[in-house]
Amino acid sequence: MTDTLLPNGIKDSGGDSAYFRKGCNPFAQTGRSKLQNKRASLNQQIIKQMRMRAGAENLLKATSNNKVKEMVLLELSYVNSNLQLLMGQLEGLNSSVEVYQNTQETANIPLIALGLKETKEVDFSTPFKDFILEHYSEDGKSFEDEIADLMDLRQACRTPSRNEAGVELLAKYYSHLPLIESRFFSPTHQTGIFFTWYDSFTGVPVCQQNLSLEKASILFNMAALYSQIGTRSDRQTISGLEEAISSFQKAAGILNHLKETFTHTPSYDMSPAMLSMLIRMMLAQAQECLFEKTALPGIRNQFYSLMKMAQEAAKVSEIYDQVHQSMIQTPIKDNVPLFWSTMSQVKANHYRSMAHYFVASALLDHQLSPSDDEDQQEKTLSQVYDRLPEGRSPLDILKKKDERERIGKAHIRRAILGHEEALRIYSLCHNLTELEVLQDILKASHQRSLNKFSEHENEEEFTDYMEAPDIISKTEHKAEMEVPATTKGPLSVFSAKQRWTAPRTIQLRPQDRDLGFTLKGESPVQVVSLDPLCPAAADGLKEGDYIVTVGDTECKWMGVSEVMRLLKDVDEEGIEIQVVSMMDTNPPMPTKSATFCGNLPKTYSMICLAYDDDDKNPKSRKVTKKSSFLSWGLKNKLKSASTLSLPTADHSGTLPWNKPCPTFPSSSSYNDSALY
Repeated sequence: MTDTLLPNGIKDSGGDSAYFRKGCNPFAQTGRSKLQNKRASLNQQIIKQMRMRAGAENLLKATSNNKVKEMVLLELSYVNSNLQLLMGQLEGLNSSVEVYQNTQETANIPLIALGLKETKEVDFSTPFKDFILEHYSEDGKSFEDEIADLMDLRQACRTPSRNEAGVELLAKYYSHLPLIESRFFSPTHQTGIFFTWYDSFTGVPVCQQNLSLEKASILFNMAALYSQIGTRSDRQTISGLEEAISSFQKAAGILNHLKETFTHTPSYDMSPAMLSMLIRMMLAQAQECLFEKTALPGIRNQFYSLMKMAQEAAKVSEIYDQVHQSMIQTPIKDNVPLFWSTMSQVKANHYRSMAHYFVASALLDHQLSPSDDEDQQEKTLSQVYDRLPEGRSPLDILKKKDERERIGKAHIRRAILGHEEALRIYSLCHNLTELEVLQDILKASHQRSLNKFSEHENEEEFTDYMEAPDIISKTEHKAEMEVPATTKGPLSVFSAKQRWTAPRTIQLRPQDRDLGFTLKGESPVQVVSLDPLCPAAADGLKEGDYIVTVGDTECKWMGVSEVMRLLKDVDEEGIEIQVVSMMDTNPPMPTKSATFCGNLPKTYSMICLAYDDDDKNPKSRKVTKKSSFLSWGLKNKLKSASTLSLPTADHSGTLPWNKPCPTFPSSSSYNDSALY
């Protein structure tokens, strides 16, 4: 199964000039793409039923005819039943984890991946061209190629491939959004562009006119894509586990960035409570992969190694228990798939039982011998328990064979009971029972604990009902979020926040090689110290004007030295320049953007844009082939100052997103038999 199948034998060269953009293939026939197509179809059916329900509810309020009311109530019950069925199908899609797993993986517990949010197509062409003409006094038709390229990029982001190229594609579009916002989305002018995204859990559409929803949804899809990369990784190899760990940590980091940056997103799947739960789940899966990485070379069958692995397993169990607790809280439990909460509960019991099994093996199979370090074993055992049975000390347990066996058997009984509870919970979820590999792992673990108990069972002994103490969770390598580097600089001078006059033509004629003014600033340059009696002032030049052309040369991107070089050799006949003036306006607070949320009883409004004092400090830019300021950022190889820096395929490792995962001590050189 691959994400890069092309129709009709077309080959993808991997570049932007290929049949499809790099990182995207809308015709890939994979299990994941088919699942996403089903999600899109369900979203359309859900919005249709919600419109029908809204119409019926409005009719019910408007009519006083009892017969009509009865018919409407009947229709409402029918529509609500259809909605419940569609929501159930959407939950089933979110529970389909098999299509995201590695195809060769048969010995690991499946992991959960997030599905991509679906969106509608957006046409930037007409609104942007109109705005260019109205606001910047330039012909919008001359930028048709750039606008089309932007629309193609957004369309490609709807079907990203499940690899780093797909993440780069989303990051590339996301980096364009602040530039688009600063140049086309004015706080006092509505563009008429609506961005519609569907909730990944409920299928409810949310529509906004500003870019906040667009930015948040792209970030969510980047996190979802990283989670899919993590679940696809080959967890039978160290490199595959490292890829999975890094991917889940990046997913958690992006979700946390989304939670902190976009605090009022009206889509429920991006609400603070839901994002907090998703962050915990991603970190729990990263911690699970860290445990698997430690256990992959084999666990040394000795006291210290077994105790260490017991605490590592207890840590995984503890995190999954926290995930399950967050999933069953209101209102998250109403929208999270039952499969997810059941899976987290199963894993919490499974890894807790493994922890008790490891402690039992350490106590039952490794008696204290004269050659052992008694003090070290006592210290190790005391760090495993938060509390000991009354009247017992770690040294008593280690030295007294009966006590050691008694507590060891208590641990193995707790392991057996925990595995049985995991199997019981597993059987209660229909979607979970379809995962045969999970059932096989749970049964094998249960049987292993039973075998350990039977090895040390003595029929002549009385039944001991002592309960084993809890195991303190501890890990040497904690899963942590890999946070993106989010740097924000000043916006460019030419933006939608400013209002400009149309370009004016000024004839410059030097007097005694003096033009009558000086220039300042980086690109673009500004006229200062204007002599009111000079010919340029008489021709209409004003203090504070920005020079946009000198003769036939565009100079919006030029600094002072470059513009002065153009004006240096002006003869007596003079030269024409074009300037623009910033209109002195005091715009009101940004208008609120209407939000449509699938006819839900509650809607949200958000501020379109925020003011920033840094807007007054433009930075220098290099000259590009396209001279217009509208290409400032869209085609510029340099990052604009308003661009948020997100993870990219920087193989140099300089970005925090590309930090290598911590290495683990290998135990492959040990000759002792492995338990796991």
